[in-house]
Amino acid sequence: MPLLASGSRLRNCVVALTAVACVPALLASKNFVKPVPKSAINYAAHDFHRDEKVSIGADPYDTPEKVKIFSINFADHGLMPIFFIVTNDGDQPVSIANMEITLITANHSKLTPLASEDLYRRLSNPQAQTRPSPLPLPHKVKGTLGKKELDELDSSQFAARAVEPHSTQSGFLFFDVGGIDSVLRGANIDITGVADSKGNELIFFEIPVDNYLNAPVNP
Repeated sequence: MPLLASGSRLRNCVVALTAVACVPALLASKNFVKPVPKSAINYAAHDFHRDEKVSIGADPYDTPEKVKIFSINFADHGLMPIFFIVTNDGDQPVSIANMEITLITANHSKLTPLASEDLYRRLSNPQAQTRPSPLPLPHKVKGTLGKKELDELDSSQFAARAVEPHSTQSGFLFFDVGGIDSVLRGANIDITGVADSKGNELIFFEIPVDNYLNAPVNP
């Protein structure tokens, strides 16, 4: 009996140790979950058009704590994710199919979000050029991204083309910030091409990123 009890305890220890050892693997394999958006006006960096009842917010993911939701280390590739939120509090839909977004840094660099194919190419080939070039670039993506990473990119990117009444659309934009110092301080995000249900373009939105940087840190 003592031997049986000892063997039982040993088996229990092995099971417990195996379970503990599996925890990191389970955490590493967990699926990406996009943040649940608040109304855009609740983000420190936002612009609200009271007359049109449309607000647009931006939440840079510029800290190690925030980017933990991703399995991809975007900073290693010279990329910065920004969570982008559009809220329509009006009674008519808003079109964002022709929306154009530009991040203008304090030193007047103008950055636009990477298109999906450019993002995939940059992550597959760190030497790939994603900024405008006078030379044509190949559009074939190297197969170095796994299915998990591709699924993460597909589910995280901002892809909405309209915002229904009393609703919010959100997703991540990815900017190539390689070689640029102090991307956020003094920067603005300009948005044009937002239109009402009749196709009339709304006055452009301008989001001061300093409002994000100067906001109190939640405990």
